[in-house]
Amino acid sequence: MKKLLIILGTLFLLASCNSAKRNQRVLAKGDYEKAIALAVKKLHRDNTSGKNDVRIELLEDAFKKYANESTRRIGLLKKQQSTKAAKEVYYTYQNIEEVQDQIRPLLPLFNTRTGKEAKFKIVNYNSDISAARLVLMEALVGEAQNYENRGTLEDFRTAYYIYCELEELAPNYNGIQQIKENARFYGTDYVHVTLNNGTGQIIPLRLERELLDFNTYGLDDFWTQYHSQRASDIDYNLGINLNFEEIAIRPERISEVTEQRSNVINDGWEYVSDRKGNILKDSLGNNLKRDVFITVVASITYTTQEKTTFVGGNVLYRDLITSRDMDRFPLTSEFIFENTFARYRGDERALTDEDLRFLNNNFIPFPSNEQMVFDAGEDVKLRLKDILSNNNLR
Repeated sequence: MKKLLIILGTLFLLASCNSAKRNQRVLAKGDYEKAIALAVKKLHRDNTSGKNDVRIELLEDAFKKYANESTRRIGLLKKQQSTKAAKEVYYTYQNIEEVQDQIRPLLPLFNTRTGKEAKFKIVNYNSDISAARLVLMEALVGEAQNYENRGTLEDFRTAYYIYCELEELAPNYNGIQQIKENARFYGTDYVHVTLNNGTGQIIPLRLERELLDFNTYGLDDFWTQYHSQRASDIDYNLGINLNFEEIAIRPERISEVTEQRSNVINDGWEYVSDRKGNILKDSLGNNLKRDVFITVVASITYTTQEKTTFVGGNVLYRDLITSRDMDRFPLTSEFIFENTFARYRGDERALTDEDLRFLNNNFIPFPSNEQMVFDAGEDVKLRLKDILSNNNLR
């Protein structure tokens, strides 16, 4: 048992030494924050053991170097007039405060070897953080306004995201919601969608409304809005034209096909007789019986109703600022109404299983031309969605 305790104690000392050496390597590389985090993690477990003297000294050294390095860096950054520098100043102050918050719960720390209390210069940075925050807010506003002054869509979009950063920094900033929305308004592609019917046929009003309702296509694009009705306060820069050039409706057609069926079936049984008409017996004295098979026939007539609609056209992307066609995609669809039913004459037992299924069908009134166009339009909507999803306007 004593030998086991010695081994365990040796292993613990080796682990402690390895941990301390790791901290020293991290500190030597200048990664002060990581060195502080490692030391704090170990000291949280036990900050009174004499074995922690090395860690305390490392933490004291790492924090001093970290604070000095951060202060020096902040001094250099404050001399620069840029949003990037203002941002780094603010977040450097935040980081220093967070590091101090890690150390505070451990204090006071005493070195058991020297008997002295470790020194940590804990500073209240609240006023510095507030001042840096104000500087950063002003820098963000100025940067966003510079982008807006350039006047391009891309610049307004960049300004919008800067305002989002400002809102995250200062949720109560005066008018931030409206400022963001203004930037988004001017950074948005407004697309005017039109439906042009050059077919000479009437497109059902319900289909037209559904085709122009771009909210149903699931186009998740934050910077694009589609309008089928022009708004007076919007300058539309892009257009999508749904051009229908042909609607062909083939006449209703009824075709019939008659087929013959025959089948050999079991039609019961009969006694087995000899030539004299005497019924034969089996070995047990019972009358002999045999199955009777007959051939049954029937004729079955299949009737097929058919009506077809073809819709042809294209989707045209246009630059409304330059009145230039950007791209064009074919948009076609065919809808076929088909109904088949069957009627028979003769013995039903001659029919196949498939014949029997079609006997359950009946004649259906043909859909109107308007309904045929609408049904074809359902497929047109799917094809249009694919075009819009796979081909960006920009």
